[in-house]
Amino acid sequence: MKFSYLNSGHEMPMLGLGTYKITEKEEMFKVFKYALECGYRAFDTAQMYGNEEIIGETLEELLPKFNLKRADVFITSKLMTDQHGDKAAAAIDETLRKLRTDYIDLFLIHWPYVDGLERSDLKNGEIRASSWKFLEKACIAGKIKSIGVSNYTIKHLDEMLKDGSPYKARIRPAIDQVEFHPYLYQKEMLDYCDENGMTLEGYSPLGSPKSKDILEEEVIKNLAKKYSKQPAQIVLRWEIQHDVIVIPKSANPERIKANIEVFDFSLSPAEMESINALNKNKHYASDPVDIA
Repeated sequence: MKFSYLNSGHEMPMLGLGTYKITEKEEMFKVFKYALECGYRAFDTAQMYGNEEIIGETLEELLPKFNLKRADVFITSKLMTDQHGDKAAAAIDETLRKLRTDYIDLFLIHWPYVDGLERSDLKNGEIRASSWKFLEKACIAGKIKSIGVSNYTIKHLDEMLKDGSPYKARIRPAIDQVEFHPYLYQKEMLDYCDENGMTLEGYSPLGSPKSKDILEEEVIKNLAKKYSKQPAQIVLRWEIQHDVIVIPKSANPERIKANIEVFDFSLSPAEMESINALNKNKHYASDPVDIA
């Protein structure tokens, strides 16, 4: 495993396990047990996923079986869009309770919009800035190790970072978690994060789970053949070599194992460029560009 060193002073595994849509305790236990056996130490969830509680129960039961402590795993969760503003403090405490932990390694604002407002409403900016202040307080209090955002565009980040902005943050985000894959190679965002001391994290790193278009690209298949790897492993390796943290979600044991086996080879600069060239600016998830 390789690690990314965050601006908060903490390190985060470059590859973790996504848990979206895993909501049954029995399935979660099987997935986490196998993931821990394979070497996974980072797990991504969110209040919206409705599975924080079973993740807390699962880790409480499994960690001792692997001679692991809470400090040996990295847990990320995210603030739900209906918990912005004054609700954020209680929402953070609720996540801590459900995860059965004294601290969250990384806590993100999930989306830059607020439930009940139009995406174009300028109040979104005011309220998400208020939410960030509660994340800062929780971070200072030790409830959260690192704080960040998700689905923020450069415009949203500028609000937090630029001098003179009424919404300037006291603590710089450690992470922006965005959709990132060969069809959505967000180079401008990647460069922005690098220039501003932040780390980019990619969700849906293999594209849409309903479509295998990316994995069927000839350049991907040819590289998989060259390196005796699976197409998905080539894509994950491409992202990691861009210094993007990845969180592929799977409940399939074979894919869980394969997804983490990406640290024993490297793509050449020319091969990296050949995958960069697949970019179509294609979003599978909602595009946040229209959020005020």
